[in-house]
Amino acid sequence: MKIFSGIQPSGEIHVGNYLGAIQQWVALQEQNDCIFCVVDWHAITVPYDPKLLQQKIKEVTAVYLTAGLNPEKSIIFVQSQVKEHSELAWLLNTITPLGDLQRMTQFKEKSAKHEKNVCAGLLNYPVLMAGDILLYQAELVPVGEDQKQHVELAREIARRFNSKFGETFTPPKAQIMKIGAKIMSLTNPERKMSKSDGPQSFVSLFDSPEAIKKKIASATTDSGREIKYNPAAKPGVSNLLTIYSLFTGKPIKELENEFSGKGYAGFKEQLAGLLVEKLAPFRTKKQEFEKTPEIIENVLTQGANKARAIAQETMEKVKAAMGLS
Repeated sequence: MKIFSGIQPSGEIHVGNYLGAIQQWVALQEQNDCIFCVVDWHAITVPYDPKLLQQKIKEVTAVYLTAGLNPEKSIIFVQSQVKEHSELAWLLNTITPLGDLQRMTQFKEKSAKHEKNVCAGLLNYPVLMAGDILLYQAELVPVGEDQKQHVELAREIARRFNSKFGETFTPPKAQIMKIGAKIMSLTNPERKMSKSDGPQSFVSLFDSPEAIKKKIASATTDSGREIKYNPAAKPGVSNLLTIYSLFTGKPIKELENEFSGKGYAGFKEQLAGLLVEKLAPFRTKKQEFEKTPEIIENVLTQGANKARAIAQETMEKVKAAMGLS
């Protein structure tokens, strides 16, 4: 099966990104044709620091490799290194109704956050994402819950194009994890974990042990002392249980029994210790890659060459179908 997914190089990569997406990618690459992208063109649709962009691209790549993505099994590359992404996005814009884009939940949310920078790129973000996916004829797109609507739009765009110009694209489907698809903020467990809510709201994959312990200790919990999974009544504790479960592989019921009667402080201390241990490889590998940057550069160069070959083949078919060649 052909699979495509990617992450923006914006801000810190946190445990929500890892648990909601990257972790499942590692298993998928064993029996599928996988393409994993660093989507830098998506990252510039909101305010960003150009001086840090290349550093962030390298950090995302480091996360991919440390998590277990294998460049011998998967194609790993940077979106902007394959110009066909923007070319296809423009062509798909010509068949995408404006109303479809204006209804996108993320457009509404990000427009509210960045009132002074509601650019056309932010509105057209889902069309570029559709181009990313359709360019490689991806059948499955493993994403977090927040991106499901965009994959559904990509599917609709593929169907519309095929109906108008003939069978050209494979309509993709989203794959959402049943548990962990939406890791919530540490400071406001009613909201999805997000870099935009401040550093205390998330645990970065590169956080120091001291920072991890501090963030988990101050994470919002709920009234009472009982450690039970109940997102409606106890969203804070439920979120921490989800994180604990996904990092250990233990069922939440087992964790409820394990921490029965121990209170929040003991539970948080154990969770912090677990995260310090599990995230240690990310800190170590980041330092190694900083000393040997050619490793990441080689992976991205080889990945872009492989991706470009596939993308060019797709664009030949698209242009022929649209009468452009």
